[in-house]
Parts: sequence; structure tokens; C-alpha cells
Amino acid sequence: MKRICTGIAACLLVVACSGEQVPPPPQPTPVQTVTIVSQSIPNVIELPGRVEPVRQAEVRARVTGIVQKRLYTEGANVAQGQPLFLIDPRELRASYAQTKAALERAQATERNARAVVERYKALVAENAISSQEYDAALASAREAEANVAQIRAQLEAASLQLNYTTVRAPIAGRAGRAEVTEGALVSQAEGTLMTRIEQTAPVYVNFAQSARQLLELRRAISAGEVVLDGNDRVEVRLTFTDGSEYPIPGYINFLALSVDEETGTVGLRAEFPNPTGLLLPGEFVRAKMFVGELKQGILVPQRAVTLSDQGGSVFVIDSKGLVAPRPVKLGALVDGNWIVESGLKAGDVVITSNLQKLRPGVPVKPVDAAAKAKPAAAPKPAQAAGAR
Repeated sequence: MKRICTGIAACLLVVACSGEQVPPPPQPTPVQTVTIVSQSIPNVIELPGRVEPVRQAEVRARVTGIVQKRLYTEGANVAQGQPLFLIDPRELRASYAQTKAALERAQATERNARAVVERYKALVAENAISSQEYDAALASAREAEANVAQIRAQLEAASLQLNYTTVRAPIAGRAGRAEVTEGALVSQAEGTLMTRIEQTAPVYVNFAQSARQLLELRRAISAGEVVLDGNDRVEVRLTFTDGSEYPIPGYINFLALSVDEETGTVGLRAEFPNPTGLLLPGEFVRAKMFVGELKQGILVPQRAVTLSDQGGSVFVIDSKGLVAPRPVKLGALVDGNWIVESGLKAGDVVITSNLQKLRPGVPVKPVDAAAKAKPAAAPKPAQAAGAR
């Protein structure tokens, strides 16, 4: 019996020794971090905008006739006064010749009437004719003079009409496609559209800011939270639909003084140099307006932010050294840093590396924890070489 009990005890001991052991705690993941600080950063307002030419002219027919020829290349740059179309001038040329002949006839009549007045002037002094006859001759001469002036004006109008048969560019710029072809009848009364010319160097970008945002900005300026620049110029930078940035900054040159009743927005316009023609009229762009500086702003590196349909989020290190997700409200992206409108405060430690390996509650270890983490650098203003 004693031998049996000893065997059972030995089996229990073997079973106990072969049980699963408690796994060791996971090793902290090394990560790079940035410590959030409040600092002066650009106050950036991002709005959608449309590019439009600084000047646009519609070329319309000023005489009625048949188009004989197109004299320019569609889509090419044209100079002011350059011929664009030729309208059949034969009918107007005949009208001009007829009016010119009438003027010559009227001038002959005027010269004859003046000669009669000169002859009557000597006769009336000698009482050879009555004063009534002299006055009648003088009236005839004045009527002939007025007739000459009237026909001369008609000749000038006929000359203008004849010149309008050569349709010229009213401004310099890029000419669009022709709206009429050879053989088409154009009308002066209807003002037939023949083509359009656009000046695209420089260009305007129009956008609209909500009245509520404008009111918030004014309050922030009054409270000292936003400090405007001393030069009173608002810089604007553009981003294309593919995410690339236009290299040359522009500046606000117009601000509407009233609110649009239908949209509740205030219209703004910026002017941009366009030396290479990269900005095209009608193009959609994103405009970033740099309206002074935000005194207590927060920046976070772009690589630290994860974007989703719900917005942006970052990973921070909590007081226990564990990963904690933090949703943030993002402003504009400037020079590789997101402007954070809410969700972070000074002193938060944000993780900037190994984001794909992290999960909430996982322990992490900042790389070189003894060194002081550097905050995100504030965006630099545009260089003078890029300014207008």
C-alpha cells in the first residue's frame, strides 16, 4: 500500500511539472516621438477656388456679312490689334465709295455758295442788291456747309464699318477656338460671337469664405489670439487636384464688402503670376491663406497622423508608457506638418514611427528617452525669390 501511494505522488509531481508556464510580458516596442508644445504658427485658412483669366474679351461681329477667312491659329497667343477674321467687305466698300462721292458733290455746292456770298458782299455794300438777297445767299452757304459736315460724318461711319470687316483682337492673350467658320453669316444686330481671348499671365483665383469663419477670425484678432502681419498682405499658396503645390505664392487683392445672400459667403480674390501658363482658367485648386500668426498653435508631423473616413488620429504615450489612440481635428497641412485645431495639448508625447506595428495598450519605449524630444518646427514663410 505504501508503494502504491508513492507511485501516485510521483505521477502527480510529473503532471504538475509538465503544465503550461505563464508567458513573459511583451518587450516594449522602440518608437520615435515628438513632444507637443504651444508655439506661434501661421494661421492658415484653406478654401477651394477656381482659376480665371485676369482679362477676358469676347470677339463679336460689328458688321453684318459673310465670313471669308479665319486669320489666326486657334489656341495661339495673339497681339492686340492682330487680325482674326475677314468679313466680305465688298458691300461696305461700295457704300463707302457712294458716300465719298456724295461728300465731293456737297463740297462743290458749298464752294459755289461761298463764292456767291463773296460776290454779294461787294454788291450789297454798293446797294446794288438788297440785304434780303445777301442774307438768302449767306443762308444757302451755311446750309451747304452743314450738309458737308453731315456727309463727312457719314463717310467716317462708313469708313469705320469698312474697317470692321477685318475683325481684330481687342486685347493681347490666348485666342480660343473659332465659333464661326468661313461662309457663315454674322450679324451686327445680334453681335455674333466669333471667338474669345483670355489673358492668363497673371491669373486670378476666386474663392469664398463663410461669414461665420470670417466672424471667428475677426474675434480672434480682437482677442489677440491671431496677430496680423505688419505689411497688410495676405499670402496665398495653391495646391492642385493631384496634391502638388504651385511654386509661386500669390496675394489677396480683393475682398467683398458684403455677404452673398444665397450662399452666406464673402468673396475673395488672389492674383498669381503665371509665367509658364501652368494655371489654366476654370481649373479647380485648393487655396491656403496665411492670415497672420496663431499665438498658441499646435503642430504635429504629417507622418504621425493616420487619416480615415472619420478624420485624423494619432498615437500618444500615456502615463503608464502604453499606446493610446487620440482623435484629432486637423487644420491645414503646411510644410509637412498638420495644424491641430483640437485633440492635443502641450506636453502630449506623440508617436511618429512604427505606427503599423502598434496597438492600443501595447507598451512602447521612446528611442533615446534620455534626450529631449524636439517639437515640430513651425512652417517658414515664402522666400523672397518666390514672391511676386
